[in-house]
Amino acid sequence: MNHIVTVQDAVTAFADFMEPTNAELNAIECAMPVILADVELLDAHIVTLDRTPTELDERRIRRARRRALAARVALVNRAAGTSLHGGAA
Repeated sequence: MNHIVTVQDAVTAFADFMEPTNAELNAIECAMPVILADVELLDAHIVTLDRTPTELDERRIRRARRRALAARVALVNRAAGTSLHGGAA
């Protein structure tokens, strides 16, 4: 007779090593405006999947695209500002 054993210890044995580090959490937090802007853009596109986009839909997509691009520019500028030394930013 074979005994059925749990594999809980094998699955969770490395759970501490699989947690994100503080640096990774900080990077996610810095990128959160870009992530949220991309989600808003995807939502705007999803609304128009099953119908012809109206003028309001097109404005919503354009607005969401501009917000996503602005969030990316802000992230790049923030990253460039922290990497440049000597007041060159």
